[in-house]
Amino acid sequence: MFLVHSEKSSIFSSSWATLRSVSILSLVVALVLVVPVAQGQSGSTPPSGQNTGQQDPNKPKDQNSTPEAGGPQGDIGPIAVPKKKDEPPKKDDTPKGPKKIEGMPDFTLRVNAPLVTVDVGVLNKNGGFIPGLKQENFKIFEDGVPQTISSFNQTQAPITAVMLVEFANNQYFYDFAYDSIVASATFASSLKKEDWIALVSFDIKERILQDFTQDKQAIRASIGMLQPGMAMSQETDLFDALYDTIDRLETVEGRKYIILVASGKDSFSKKNLDHVLKKIQASKDIVIYAVGTGQALRNYAQAHGYMKYLCGFTSFNCDIEFVQADNQMKTFAKMTGGQFYAPLFQGSFRDAVVDIAQTIRNQYTISYHPSNRNADGTYRKIKVELVGPNGMPIQFKDQKGKDVKYQIISREGYKAKQEVE
Repeated sequence: MFLVHSEKSSIFSSSWATLRSVSILSLVVALVLVVPVAQGQSGSTPPSGQNTGQQDPNKPKDQNSTPEAGGPQGDIGPIAVPKKKDEPPKKDDTPKGPKKIEGMPDFTLRVNAPLVTVDVGVLNKNGGFIPGLKQENFKIFEDGVPQTISSFNQTQAPITAVMLVEFANNQYFYDFAYDSIVASATFASSLKKEDWIALVSFDIKERILQDFTQDKQAIRASIGMLQPGMAMSQETDLFDALYDTIDRLETVEGRKYIILVASGKDSFSKKNLDHVLKKIQASKDIVIYAVGTGQALRNYAQAHGYMKYLCGFTSFNCDIEFVQADNQMKTFAKMTGGQFYAPLFQGSFRDAVVDIAQTIRNQYTISYHPSNRNADGTYRKIKVELVGPNGMPIQFKDQKGKDVKYQIISREGYKAKQEVE
């Protein structure tokens, strides 16, 4: 079971924890001593000299008994307990409500003011974060309707993330799996002491290699467990792994990130793509960054006519399968305000993962109360724009006065709460 630090609740159930491939610690069984409580039961003989509370039949009855006193018995007769005097009722100091006016109906005041928080990244053409923007530089729209920003700040917060890594024993294992190891190790090297990270691998099943921890040595040791012998299946149930990870992350407060390192292909998941997309739409404060593996091998196979060997003999069109896989990864990232990367070489893998870490740390956070207060469970689209002092789209200039291209990264939308009747 995921043992999350005291400030966070556990996100993975014990049933999922049984998938660990590591050895299980032996349990220490405590013996519970049951102490009989037979003493003092009816029929037992009391110790010598103990008062049984029974009156000696040979002792003359006290003539001064006052039955109405009702007190306990003493050596000189009953100890009288004075009767309580009739006291006037206490004054009720509870404040009274307004006097009801005849014919006036009862009203109930109900306040429902949801708050939507959006993380926004403003990046230059090289993927670098553009700092120094103010609240007045941002406009946010919900379903095309301008919203009033209630709070705004630039954050550089610790990371809480799960690295969800594909690791399957298929025919292209060494190329795709090697990419997974490089991406995981690079991301781990970018972590700071206040970051929380968990590592999960999957083929046909998910395996928790490391629970949430701030111990960087533990993360590196877990990455070292990604060895050929650990992959037990050729299949990759991506949809199930991603769905379950989102489901368990929803119990963790604050911003959470999923670093998905995978080919994007799915074999035999119980969940389909539509299930996953609906789960992503309904998720809150979860951003997915997707890193595609095996790009170099795919390019080589396409150039030399070997693509059929990457998908097997049952594949109808391997090229289309991998294009669809990339599109799925792009969609997961775009819907949540993340990004998709398709590195070709080991160096570009490192650049992509470092870029993810920097983007996560440096963001603008915008909050607003939506003008549409209906709790109808509908999906609301979000759009963020940058404007200058004149209200026109903002433009950035470099040192030579040339326009600098930029991109705004934010979540596409959210699902409103559904009012329960």
